[in-house]
Amino acid sequence: MLNIAFADIFSFMLEFSTGHTPEFQATQALMLIAAIVLEIPIAMIFLSRLLKYGANRRANIIAGGITITFVIGGGSTYPHYIFFAIIEVICMSFIIWWAWKWPEKEV
Repeated sequence: MLNIAFADIFSFMLEFSTGHTPEFQATQALMLIAAIVLEIPIAMIFLSRLLKYGANRRANIIAGGITITFVIGGGSTYPHYIFFAIIEVICMSFIIWWAWKWPEKEV
């Protein structure tokens, strides 16, 4: 979650400090979508403790997939963003793999 936030913050700082404007128009709808996607990792902290085994497993796989899609789809060519994106994709891939391989809960 912090990687996602800091990658965007660093990008905004770089754009404003160099006087470059973003290639896209930041609309209210785009900002809402970004806010929702940023809330996914926050919600997963809570949901991982709340959900039962099967729902928790599916939620981690789905949330990881959505997050990877957002990170790659929102890609930037700034070196700092690429670094953050690599770390994020590795972490999300590990979470998906871990959730996929979770052993059945003992009765």
